[in-house]
Amino acid sequence: MSNDDASTKLKSYLEFLEQDPENTTLLLDAAASAIGANEPAMANELFQRLEKSNRLELENYNQAGIVAMRSGDQARAQRLFGELLNLNPDDAALKFNLAWSLALAKDFNGAKAQLDETVIAALPQAAMLDLQIRHERGEFDDAANIAAEYLLQHGDYPPLLAAVSVLAMDIEDEELARECATKAGDHPDALTTLATLKLGEQDTAEARTMFETALAKNAHSPRAWIGLGLADMASGNNEMATKSLDKGAGMFGDHLGSWIAAGWGHFLAGDLATARERFETALMLDETFGESQGSLAVIEIIEGHRDAGERRLEIAQRLDRDSFSAAFGQVLLAASDGDSARAQRIFELALKQKIDAKGRTLADALGALAMGRT
Repeated sequence: MSNDDASTKLKSYLEFLEQDPENTTLLLDAAASAIGANEPAMANELFQRLEKSNRLELENYNQAGIVAMRSGDQARAQRLFGELLNLNPDDAALKFNLAWSLALAKDFNGAKAQLDETVIAALPQAAMLDLQIRHERGEFDDAANIAAEYLLQHGDYPPLLAAVSVLAMDIEDEELARECATKAGDHPDALTTLATLKLGEQDTAEARTMFETALAKNAHSPRAWIGLGLADMASGNNEMATKSLDKGAGMFGDHLGSWIAAGWGHFLAGDLATARERFETALMLDETFGESQGSLAVIEIIEGHRDAGERRLEIAQRLDRDSFSAAFGQVLLAASDGDSARAQRIFELALKQKIDAKGRTLADALGALAMGRT
């Protein structure tokens, strides 16, 4: 049944329910149509109506739990899965569903407690979730080690391959990232990995196309939004870049590098006030992050606050001797007299300059910062 057909049926069922609101069959049929129409919140409400009148059968608990989870009602989802697990304590699928809901609620310890060896061996999606939890918690070495084992167990499962490709980018194993992403086909995370690699190869047009394809499949991917913004920044489409960078940074929330990238996007678009806001957001999240201090130093210098800028540069270089923003700030001290347009031109040129023996540019460094661990 197509989404349109399901939506039409849902509308009819809801009209019937206005006349007969306690009809169990109608409520179940309406819930099924809501699921088909991709309206989990409505389906969750309909299942809740059944449960409140004690007419939700155990055979519908799992589906009701999945719907609650998809609608964001994790407490309800966990209760439903938990009640079923009390009756079926060895059910691997139920353990995975509960773990998934717990992970969405950021209870990673609780989620991992459900993902035992038996569950992971039985379900490739459980291996994927366990890997993602380790990655999310910053356990990069541990995740890298377990990834090899999971690939041996479930190496033909595209979502797991895509998850490994994302991890591989963060641990700078581009060969593994490319291999896994290629095998994962059109999974949006895999497309994002391949697009990021294209961006590093300066194939901006192809990278942009791939990021857009990834977002068409999953519009809630912060990495894809950041990547799209970086592609536009590299192409000089600064106004477009700021929209995508801001969206990705907002989705990431506490990812420092994405806020720094968003700030530089606004800097190139000529909006110093918003650039400062983005850099200050990163600083608020972590005062010891050198790029936050260095980026704010650039703003201070351009606005004519040379002493404040120099103080921030000293802090930035003390925190991170390889800070690219601090290095750029030093260039500005020597080459700029507070002319923001001139500073933007200098930065645009600097983005394309090679900064190490591997041939990486400043744009590569900014991309790694925006898409990497920090």
